[in-house]
Amino acid sequence: MLIEPDDNIHRYCALQALREPDACRDDVLVKFVRLASRVLGIPGSFISVLDDSDQYIRAAHNFGLKQTTREESLCRHVVDGAAEMVIPDTWLDGRFAAHHFVTGAPFIRFYAGVPLRNREGVITGTLCVTDSEPHPFSAEQLATLKMLGNLAMSFLDAWHAAGFIDAVTGLPNRQRLIRDLHQLTDSPHRLILLECIELPRASELARSMGMGPVEALFKDVATLLQQRLRPAPDERLYSVANGRFALLTYPESALTADRAVGRMAGISAGLSEGLSISLTPHGGQVDFITGGISPEERLRRAASALYEALSRGVPAMTYSESADVQHTRDFTLMHDFAAALCSEGGLYLVYQPKICLRSGAPVGLEALIRWRHPQYGELSPVTFVPLAEKTELLHKMTTWVIERAIMRLVRLRNHPIQLPITVNVSLNDFARDDFADVLDEKMQQHGLPPSLLGIECLETERIVENPQAMSGLARLRQRGFGISLDDFGTGYSNISYLGRMPLDVVKLDRSLVSNLATERASRVIARSIIRMLKDLDYVVLAEGVEDAETGRILSEYGSDQAQGYFYARPMDDNALDAWLLWKLHETCR
Repeated sequence: MLIEPDDNIHRYCALQALREPDACRDDVLVKFVRLASRVLGIPGSFISVLDDSDQYIRAAHNFGLKQTTREESLCRHVVDGAAEMVIPDTWLDGRFAAHHFVTGAPFIRFYAGVPLRNREGVITGTLCVTDSEPHPFSAEQLATLKMLGNLAMSFLDAWHAAGFIDAVTGLPNRQRLIRDLHQLTDSPHRLILLECIELPRASELARSMGMGPVEALFKDVATLLQQRLRPAPDERLYSVANGRFALLTYPESALTADRAVGRMAGISAGLSEGLSISLTPHGGQVDFITGGISPEERLRRAASALYEALSRGVPAMTYSESADVQHTRDFTLMHDFAAALCSEGGLYLVYQPKICLRSGAPVGLEALIRWRHPQYGELSPVTFVPLAEKTELLHKMTTWVIERAIMRLVRLRNHPIQLPITVNVSLNDFARDDFADVLDEKMQQHGLPPSLLGIECLETERIVENPQAMSGLARLRQRGFGISLDDFGTGYSNISYLGRMPLDVVKLDRSLVSNLATERASRVIARSIIRMLKDLDYVVLAEGVEDAETGRILSEYGSDQAQGYFYARPMDDNALDAWLLWKLHETCR
């Protein structure tokens, strides 16, 4: 019989769920077989499950077999024929007269069995009654046996669907995986997690098309996994989350995370009629011996390997304890960072002055966040800002920085050391519809002109490609906030940004500046870029200036401003106030 892919999946799931022992389920099945014996007056009865190679006796009454091969099972005739079978006397049936279960234990002389067919129409096993003596079996008795079989199967369907089957794909779910991990013997195993479509992408599809097409996509992926991976009977496939699947196998198996991803690469899954999307599979695996760690921890370690593959942009990764420790530390840091954003004392701002190259006077400040962690001490922004960029904490951090910068501007209102402050802002903030309005309102509430707060663009390339972010930039500039382009000169596409972004200041990256005093090629390039930027009427700011000669060359080439350790390191509020007062005193002398 030709089995379609969906039938394969349903048969695989049904058999996998039933052939494993389950005390609560099997206790109910024992009551069914006892009832069958009592009602039909036949002493022996059992419920069996048959896969491609074996028969498993799930519940029995007065019947001693626990497991047999499929080939020697009498029940296989019921399953293969998809119909009931009654043998009043096996000694008189040429198929079974010499069968060793007839001539030897359990000495089956009478047999009657009906197929157990689940709600998908898949036959998973049989309900049978047997005796060591021959019996007649009436049509009424057979009808009763069929009814009892249907009741038993209804219970199994309900038990199976209630907690162990993913409703969309028909595969065993996460709860079943955890249960199976609990029941493993003390031997080596391998757990592979596969993500065939990125969850943010699936969420976007659900938002635009509804859940129906997305569920069809997940179902198609499950079918493709079954076809491409072709797991062996003792290798189990699960659906553990939307678009995420697990394979439980053995270390000696040919299926590794890398090979599984390779088999799924370059294929598409159906989203709706006539529409499909290409899959971008990633995998993570962990090899383990049962005992010592919980099933939940094994699954977490496989997920850690998957996240590592996703973050590195590679097809698959094997669990690494060192990488996991780093991830755990990163998670702890972000938890602590979220708490620090809501409290006082850990986070603080430092400000690096911007110097006018013509007068030598400070003309502005760049606000930079710092973190004095209670356990790890002073942390560099490169330790925590990239982590925050992957979460909603980035927006909260931007808000925190802006509010502290405004507090400084308010404190020094009308003071001779008051200077404009520039803050770094990411794409997600620019893309918020109300970002410019909220920022403008904050400045107005404190009676501050927008010109005192500058906005420095991070993730420039992504901003240019995002219409909402570009619109947000334009709104900021319309309200009077100065816009700076950070890190100009670090990529070949920078020049194209100049005609597309509403900019006031272009900041030369330190890579253009660091070798000016020693390399002729660097001077030629810097001079050409500065001249071009001045012809376009931008204010040019050079960062990373660490010696007087570099500052002199920049001034000669026409750069307007500079910042770097040669002029001043980043300083906290108190140190900056003292430094600015000293600079003011120097200027007045």
